Amino acid sequence: MDWEDLLIAVEKPSRYLGTEVNAVRKGREAELRFVLAFPDTYEVGMSHLGIQILYELLNRIPTVAAERCFAPWPDMERLLRKKNLPLTSLETHRPLGAFDLVGFSLQYELSYTNVLNMLELGGIPLLSSERGEGTPVIIAGGPCAFNPAPMEAFIDAFVIGEGEEAILEIAAVALIIKRRGGSRAAMLSALADIAGIYVPALHEEGKRIRKRIVSDLNRWCLPTRPVVPLMKTIHDRITLEIARGCTRGCRFCQAGMVWRPVREREQAGIEGMAEGLLCATGYDEISLLSLSSGDYSRIEPLLATLMERYYEKRVALALPSLRAETLTRSLIENIRRVRKTSFTLAPEAGTQRLRNIINKGNSSGELLATTEQVFAAGWKSIKLYFMLGLPEETQADLEGIVDLAYQTLKTGQQRGQVTVSLSTFVPKSHTPFQWQRQISLAETKERQFFLRDRIRHRNISVKWHDAKTSLLEGILSRGDARTGELIAAAFRLGCRFDGWTDQLRFDLWEQAMTQTGVNAEPYLEARDHNRELPWDRIDCGVNRDFLLDEAKKALAGEATPDCRNGLCQDCGVCDQETIRVITAAAPGPIPKPAHPEPFDPAQEMLVEGQPISLQAKAIAAGETGKLFRIKFAKLHTARFLSHAELSEALIRAIKRQGLTFVYSQGYHPHPRISFAIATSVGMESQAEYADIQVVACAQEPLQLQEEINALLPAGLEILDIKAMTPPAGSLSTLVTGFTYTITLPANDSLDLTGMRGKMNAFLQSKTVIIIRETGEKKVAKDIRSFVSRLVLDAEKRALILTALISPEGTVRPLEILTHVLGIGPEAALQARIVKTETHWAVNK
Repeated sequence: MDWEDLLIAVEKPSRYLGTEVNAVRKGREAELRFVLAFPDTYEVGMSHLGIQILYELLNRIPTVAAERCFAPWPDMERLLRKKNLPLTSLETHRPLGAFDLVGFSLQYELSYTNVLNMLELGGIPLLSSERGEGTPVIIAGGPCAFNPAPMEAFIDAFVIGEGEEAILEIAAVALIIKRRGGSRAAMLSALADIAGIYVPALHEEGKRIRKRIVSDLNRWCLPTRPVVPLMKTIHDRITLEIARGCTRGCRFCQAGMVWRPVREREQAGIEGMAEGLLCATGYDEISLLSLSSGDYSRIEPLLATLMERYYEKRVALALPSLRAETLTRSLIENIRRVRKTSFTLAPEAGTQRLRNIINKGNSSGELLATTEQVFAAGWKSIKLYFMLGLPEETQADLEGIVDLAYQTLKTGQQRGQVTVSLSTFVPKSHTPFQWQRQISLAETKERQFFLRDRIRHRNISVKWHDAKTSLLEGILSRGDARTGELIAAAFRLGCRFDGWTDQLRFDLWEQAMTQTGVNAEPYLEARDHNRELPWDRIDCGVNRDFLLDEAKKALAGEATPDCRNGLCQDCGVCDQETIRVITAAAPGPIPKPAHPEPFDPAQEMLVEGQPISLQAKAIAAGETGKLFRIKFAKLHTARFLSHAELSEALIRAIKRQGLTFVYSQGYHPHPRISFAIATSVGMESQAEYADIQVVACAQEPLQLQEEINALLPAGLEILDIKAMTPPAGSLSTLVTGFTYTITLPANDSLDLTGMRGKMNAFLQSKTVIIIRETGEKKVAKDIRSFVSRLVLDAEKRALILTALISPEGTVRPLEILTHVLGIGPEAALQARIVKTETHWAVNK
């Protein structure tokens, strides 16, 4: 079965194409083949910065090929199993079992069953002990590797800590072993000698594995050419890491402990990376990533510089992780200039007493002052994150969440929308709360329902993380080797995508617990400070004494200050030589805010942006920019792109070429681009059209065509560009019909003579009524009036169809195959349908 035949039958085929801009494909020059496997969907995995960094690092080595693989959605898994086909990489469709190394990114415990599913679908034995010569070495890294115990039976080697340097050492060692013809055992032995690599089969009891740390981020300005997804991903934007690590010391936060110390990039380096990434991707949003973006020491001048540089191109800026006390008016003003990206704040607890216990260093007053500014700046909604079940939580703390939600709404003068988002506290490894208990399923639901009943206002919504999901996360995150048996049993019963609420089968997990005898309670209960923990052999840098001291301070409600602003807290991470806190140098004075004081949101709404911009000048002068009509093709794998995906790919290529779109006005400006009637997913076309408006253009159309084509993904190609004189009219209203060439499937059972008779009968009929099913609705439709030409070329096994379009609709090529010619639906999907011509009401 051809790979493309699978794509026809799945819900989102663009997940599996692998033809994105900046994707790398290597041939025989690659001596070592490494697949980066992400145990979640494509749209989740491609939003993760780490996979982009490792992909580029490995592919910079001429003799190494890095490819990607993501967890197949259940519809694709069913097809693979039904057809007995292996799970493959995106780039070359090579089965996972044919690679030298498979590297899993373990970001979330509830992806563990997906890891096992990917291994099995890839033809790789699940257990490390059952893998022989010729099978890949399975490596895993990410935050979940800080407790490797639950997955030790399935993973050959774990990377503990940060991966940039470690992955290069792994590749170098693997190349040497492979060139020598070394055994699989020799490969594992060599990996075990690399600092920060834990090989369960080889490392003796008592040996602690110290995490890897990238001491200076400025030496690792990656990625420079990230792969640009063809489909919309969770974070559909440039992710630009401005700093790594956090020393705020929130006692529940594993990331704040294991990724210490704080290391900031220099502002000039970030600005250079932003320019390069915009040119390489065509994105219209930059997310400045850090565990706490507002803590970056040069955040205000950085934001001001980036906004002044890219405002004209309508590039938005997002700070996805902000603490209320770091959110200044200047930051708010700069964020809102292009469009309002989402605004989320995390008080975590409802009272100051509980915030002191968890060492969350902000107050209700700071939060409310921030939300007042945000609402005043024009935002209509704010999300507040809280945790349930924190240590020492009482009824008063739950009442505090209610009170804070209403006070936040009040800062918006009752006109805003507040979302209260609740998650259940999970005591994570390597934190001061690793010894604490996790509340039960019943307790979680009781507190969720209490808040739901106490918060009753049309402008406040309450949402929560599924309690069953949190329970499983608690078991797996603090699990030992026995939980590996539970994971395997749950997988065998059919558990997949356990972190997705609509996919979670908690009943199967309960069945797996019964089968294995693994009970939830021991994993959720409090643990004695002297008890050995499953993750004790992993050294995250923060020493045990520091964690114990923090646990005691928590009970006393005593705060621990951030060491980057004062004395070292002696947590154990820094050696003050190669490993230390690094903050960005201040190259000069902070630029003045772009908006003059006083800030007036009403006036800002009136002028719709900065009057100094090129676009604003053009609009003020009554100009509409230059109008071009583009004719383009979508062929081969590009036929699996939806209209939205195709549109985005075209827009990004045009931006990368250097053209500046004319934008719509308002809070969410969009490029001025309009398309003719969209072609269905799965159908090819040689006659797609789009009108674009750009501010200015010096190039000739032929030069534009060549330059944009060089930046488009495989299968998309501009065939012609014409300059138009505005107004040109709406494309969709000018279309009167299409001509299609339909190549029949290679099926000897098709009776071409009989088809010709059916076609003649159809053409001689005045009406032909079919029943269309749209969702749950069934509609009778006369399709005869929409067909002006239907011809069979028996020699080429092809139909020529000209379909008309009217206000009543049109006929679909598949309807001709199934309803007129009597071809079965499954066989009809195998036909190649190509739109060859678009017909117009007037001269286009």
